[in-house]
Amino acid sequence: MNKLLAMVCLGFLLTFQSTTKAQVLDSMMEVYANRYPQEKVHLQFDKGAYNKGETIWYKAYLMTGIDLSYISKNFYVDWYDGSGNLLMHTVAPLFQATASGSFDVPANYSGNKLEVRAYTRWMLNFDTAFLYHRNITVIQPQVKTSIAIPKTQVYLFPEGGNLVNGLNCRVAFKATNQFGNPVFIKGAIKNNKQELIDSFMAEHDGMGSFSVEPKAGETYQIYWMDENGQSGTTALPTALPNGATLSVQPAPDKAILFVERSANDDPLYKTMYLMAQMNQQLVYKSRINFSAKTSVVADLPTTELPTGILQVTLFNANWIPVAERIVFVNNDNYSFQPRVSFPTVNLSKRGKNTIEFFVSDTAFANMSVAVTDADVPVDDKHSIYTDFLLSDDIKGKVYNPAYYFSSNADSVVHHLDLVMMTNGWRRYNWADLAALKTPAIKYPPETNFLKIEGKVYGSNNLGGESSFLNVIVQGKDSSKQFLVLPIHRDGTFEQDGVFFYDTVKLFYMLNGKRSSNSGAVVSFTNGLYNLQPRHVSINSTLTNWSDSMALRRMQYFMDEQERLRKLMASATLKEVTVRAKVKSALQVLDEKYATGLFSGGDSYGFDVMDDPRANSALDIFTYLQGQVAGLQINMSGGTPSLTWRGSTPDLYLDESPAQPDMIQSLPITDVAYIKVFRPPFFGSVGGGSGGAIAIYTKRGNDGKKNYNANTPGLDNTILGGYTRFKQFFNPDYEKSTDAFGDDVRSTLYWNPFVLTNKKSPQVKLDFFNNDISKKLKVIIEGFNADGKLTHIEKVLE
Repeated sequence: MNKLLAMVCLGFLLTFQSTTKAQVLDSMMEVYANRYPQEKVHLQFDKGAYNKGETIWYKAYLMTGIDLSYISKNFYVDWYDGSGNLLMHTVAPLFQATASGSFDVPANYSGNKLEVRAYTRWMLNFDTAFLYHRNITVIQPQVKTSIAIPKTQVYLFPEGGNLVNGLNCRVAFKATNQFGNPVFIKGAIKNNKQELIDSFMAEHDGMGSFSVEPKAGETYQIYWMDENGQSGTTALPTALPNGATLSVQPAPDKAILFVERSANDDPLYKTMYLMAQMNQQLVYKSRINFSAKTSVVADLPTTELPTGILQVTLFNANWIPVAERIVFVNNDNYSFQPRVSFPTVNLSKRGKNTIEFFVSDTAFANMSVAVTDADVPVDDKHSIYTDFLLSDDIKGKVYNPAYYFSSNADSVVHHLDLVMMTNGWRRYNWADLAALKTPAIKYPPETNFLKIEGKVYGSNNLGGESSFLNVIVQGKDSSKQFLVLPIHRDGTFEQDGVFFYDTVKLFYMLNGKRSSNSGAVVSFTNGLYNLQPRHVSINSTLTNWSDSMALRRMQYFMDEQERLRKLMASATLKEVTVRAKVKSALQVLDEKYATGLFSGGDSYGFDVMDDPRANSALDIFTYLQGQVAGLQINMSGGTPSLTWRGSTPDLYLDESPAQPDMIQSLPITDVAYIKVFRPPFFGSVGGGSGGAIAIYTKRGNDGKKNYNANTPGLDNTILGGYTRFKQFFNPDYEKSTDAFGDDVRSTLYWNPFVLTNKKSPQVKLDFFNNDISKKLKVIIEGFNADGKLTHIEKVLE
């Protein structure tokens, strides 16, 4: 976290006096913030519910506090069925703190939900209760399910954490059923003498509050009845004989603090301290002199704070926490607003539609857009706002979090404060901080993408100058790369900067000897987190779609998709004419040389070996001059400079980063193939806002040394890489409508990477309607380089 939050003071409280313990807590909080930042996750899905056999597309966003997170390079998503069985463990590379992927719902899936858990390996070092998880509805038509008997549970939460005899305390409550969904209750509070203390009633989504002043020798219970007529009792926590309480009341531009202590002479409560932090940053600290008073009321200004959860802690004279409370600060300073327009709207069958984005901010923006049939279910209860600003920072389920961002009305603010009082949060272990104890880090941050690493067993004389492992990496497209990996004295070896999807085959030998004759055993890993399949406890909460029209619409799409599937399966082909499309020379070169994110893509290709112009070019840059529209190459001054759309393209030599002088000195006669990627190029670490130029040198039968992976005696193994995800298919009906069958897609368009910057603030996107939709819903989410968020919903009709 690099952003410095303003220090806020309580004006009428006595000035702060430093103590050794206070300094320890200060320094340890800074250590935690700098060395152990907490990552948070949001996933945008293309829609809110799915049929069997459909593809789920997602875009992942990562933040630490109010900043984009660049801690991790790899992102993991685990897909579980409703019983907690792992269906698939996927991994995707992170670019600009984002990743994208997909998951196919099995065609024979019988459950009515999936659970998604998403995280980075760094996040596994901390409280796993804060890992992202979300239930996804799978529509199962014509399946009768038994209605579970509701079971209401009531939870009580004294404000600040404890009741104290003789001190008035507000107690919040939350009533839920066994699925975590809210239940309305009402009732009364009685003491152990069955005397009525007060009555209560839920105010919003099963939540409410009441006040009680405990007395010595008394215990208390609430007697409640729920909306189904069931009744029960819940005991209040036992009150402490003496101590202090903390109450916080949110208000415009401030939080009103009320601190009260027991009326005794305990020196631990004659001097007390208040500390507040947000996003792991200390924003307030003060000392309270209670020698002549038992209560204090003060205003904590919040106008300079970012939007989010503020944690306030009350300490006694020995800096031991006695009360803690969180409060939500909403300064409406968390968003940016792209200008979205629709120059072309055509909702006829296969009609063309156009979306235009314009972002006036100069900061780089990274967004995703989903267009669906407007009558199918969408997840309107969660958004990038609700996850990053609320749900990711508290424990437990927040029912319909979008409601709390729908308005700044006093009622909504009050209801959100009930959420603050009835959910757990990211707590510091103050005892650990005071003892200078830091978290145990089992999983270091993944600062690289893939690796080829491992260990050699059973071989002597390792670690010398001649200890190398020769490896040939062969992709599924038969592309090959030769690596020479130094072996350390402990037998380990590693190669960073590897990038591939699916799997590769590794052929290897030790020090020029066939490993089968050396007696050595070599193990390989890709450096990624390897989840061991296991049964997990699934959050049983599930969004119940009460919108019968939406369910009927999903049923219609399912029936149409099933009809087309059966029609295709039963079709009799009387005469089949097979026409094979001959691959172009550039396609052959691309399959031979380009791998991973360098293969395919929106690019220009140049067959340098068979281009007569290469014979007269002084170097690669003079060869490319004038060949690519928009790419400017300036050769004045000796070292060439390149610009494209206001940014500098990244250079790669055989898919490894290179500098202009290195490329300029490369004889063009050694070059086989050049690819120029239009901006942005996601194979670049920085996001590739200026595109990229990839130069491939000759290999194999092009005249370079041919490393033969099929040489007899070479040991080999298979190594997995990133999960290969589906690409969303966007048909182009302007070119041809006869080449496609019936179009019954419920997701009309999905684009996980819509990028803008100062030089390119505008983006234009085209998509086509299906055969049946008459109304479309557009949802846009994203963030910019300043950590501002956006969420936009539009309906086309």
